[in-house]
Amino acid sequence: MSSITIKQFYEEILGGNNPDLDSILSANVNKDIGHFNVFDVAEMYKATKGKPEMPYNRRTYYKISLIAGKNKVEFADRTIEVQEFGILFATPKIPYNYTPQDNNQAGHFCVFTKEFLAKSKVGLEIDNLPIFSSQSDFVYQLTKEQFEQINALFDKMHLEINSDYEYKYDLLRNYLMELIHFGQKLKPIAPVGNIKTASARITSLFIELLERQFPIENTTQMLVLKTPKEYADSLGIHVNHLNRVLKETTGKTTGEIIASRINQEAKALLKQTHWNISEIAYTLGFDEVAHFSNFFKKHNQMSPLTFRE
Repeated sequence: MSSITIKQFYEEILGGNNPDLDSILSANVNKDIGHFNVFDVAEMYKATKGKPEMPYNRRTYYKISLIAGKNKVEFADRTIEVQEFGILFATPKIPYNYTPQDNNQAGHFCVFTKEFLAKSKVGLEIDNLPIFSSQSDFVYQLTKEQFEQINALFDKMHLEINSDYEYKYDLLRNYLMELIHFGQKLKPIAPVGNIKTASARITSLFIELLERQFPIENTTQMLVLKTPKEYADSLGIHVNHLNRVLKETTGKTTGEIIASRINQEAKALLKQTHWNISEIAYTLGFDEVAHFSNFFKKHNQMSPLTFRE
C-alpha cells in the first residue's frame, strides 16, 4: 500500500507536468496555514472523460466528498453502496477503495491537510473528532434536502476560494467545520447485505483493531498488538475462536492476516522513508533485525535492502 501525498494527489488529477501545479500548491501551503482546495465533480468528469476507481492507498490528506450518483466504497470488511446521495469523510487512518459505478456523477469534494485545521486555529484536535476516528462509519446517507444544504455550503467554498478576500482561508475553515459538524449528525449507510452476525462483528472489530495501529508515522511508534492471542484478548474471546471466525469469513488465519498487514507496512516504510532497517524492524515489533529480514524474505522472496534498492 503506497502513501499518497497532497502533491501526488494533484499530479494524479492534473497530470504531473501541469503548469498550474506549483501555483496551486504554493497558493496557501507557504502561508503556514496548511492546504485546502475544493473541486466540482461534474467538471472534473468532463475534463478527464470519467475517472477510474481510486485504489487502496494511504492518503496523507483528508478528503470530504459530497456524492450524487451510484458509487461503491470498500473499507475494512465492509462494502457500502451509495445509490443516490451521500457524503464521505476520508482520513489518513483508513485506507479505502472508491469506485464510481457509472459516469453520471455530480457533487463536490474538498481536500485539506491536518495543518489547515490545526488545534491553534479551531480549538480542537481534528483526529479526536468521532467522524475522523478509525472507528468512524465513514460514509453517510443524505436525503435530497440534506444534499442541497451541503451543496450550498460547497458553493460558498468555491466562491470564497476564488475571491481576493484577505481572510478567505479563515472563512473557508469555518465552512469546513460547519460541514464536519453537519456530518457528525448523519446516519451511516448500512453495509451491503447488512448481515449482523457474531462472526461478522468479530471480523469487523478485528480489522478495526489491526488498522488502528497503522500507519507507522515515526521511529518511536511501535505496534502494540502483534500476536493472534493479543488481538483475541483485546476482543475478549479465545484465540481459537478468533482463528475459526477469521478462517470462515476471510479464508485466512489470524496470523496470516496480521503478517500480511505488517508486510504491507514494511514495504511502504522501505519505499517511503529513509529509516534504516533496524528502525523499521523496531517499529513493526521485531526484537532482532535478523527476525525482520527473515520475515520479509519469506513474504517477498528478497531482502529488505534489495526491495528498497
